[in-house]
Amino acid sequence: MMKVEHGPEHTVIEFDDNRLLVEICGSHDRNLVAIEQGADVTIIRRGNLLQVQGEMASREQVAHVLEDLGARAAGGNHVEAAQVDAAIRLQPEQSAVNGDGSGRIAINTRKKTVEPRTEGQRDYVRALFEHDLVFGVGPAGTGKTYLAVAVGVSMMLEGHVDKLILSRPAVEAGERLGFLPGGMEEKIDPYLRPLYDSLHDLWPGSKLEKLREEGKIEIAPLAFMRGRTLRNAFVILDEAQNTTDMQMRMFLTRLGENSRMVVTGDPTQIDLPGGVRSGLKEAMRVLRKVKGIEFVYLTADDVVRHKLVTRIINAYAEIDAKR
Repeated sequence: MMKVEHGPEHTVIEFDDNRLLVEICGSHDRNLVAIEQGADVTIIRRGNLLQVQGEMASREQVAHVLEDLGARAAGGNHVEAAQVDAAIRLQPEQSAVNGDGSGRIAINTRKKTVEPRTEGQRDYVRALFEHDLVFGVGPAGTGKTYLAVAVGVSMMLEGHVDKLILSRPAVEAGERLGFLPGGMEEKIDPYLRPLYDSLHDLWPGSKLEKLREEGKIEIAPLAFMRGRTLRNAFVILDEAQNTTDMQMRMFLTRLGENSRMVVTGDPTQIDLPGGVRSGLKEAMRVLRKVKGIEFVYLTADDVVRHKLVTRIINAYAEIDAKR
């Protein structure tokens, strides 16, 4: 597919299929620009040849990235910005090998194939597939909720579970909930909207609504979980930093036969009233050594939003450390 020749000052990469190269480079070579910025190199394109200038280690990294993207394109898959970012961040030799030997972890959903884009995300996804109870802890933008929803959709499609249940505490509303217009469902809808958005990105809308009507997909406030036993289900509790200690205990003890549970949250963004203990923080302290429970800690390095988000998180972390 491609031939690589490393020289003392630059590396030349030749593609035998120009159409494949066009797909790798992207519209107006935007994928090449992303690779240049991510690997700190300069790439010059001439026909079916790419000349890469920079440090040898960086040039070797670019060769691995292009090989990974080429394998994707050769398989008939469109090369998008997310895949370019993942290829840059995750070196092939460090990636967990998928069943097809491609070196990627693939989460198959109805609308797209989702892949972890950082080493931390890779460890998180692996934990979601291997453990019955997983805590995904980290800052905003690290994919905690999205990846959990993707794995839940995948496991439901493969028949491992019968239901997908997503929940969030509506703690931000507090006593103000009564002042919002509409009935109860309309009042709490804004607090559950991020979960709807994730699902709509992974499942066709018409099919999604049918599954909700059948009760196979459920999105509900945390308070609605009380008194239930959740069997044959993939259950996600999002924004868990805003649960109280008693709410967290209630939720965790809902785990029933053949079910999996994921708890996600960011301990730095707690909206509980002053003096109220966060259920997530308490669970991190009490359950960290309990056998069968997996804690995965994501960091600013795992943020996959705008690059400024990583810098913002690091700036606030530095201030918090000083305080």
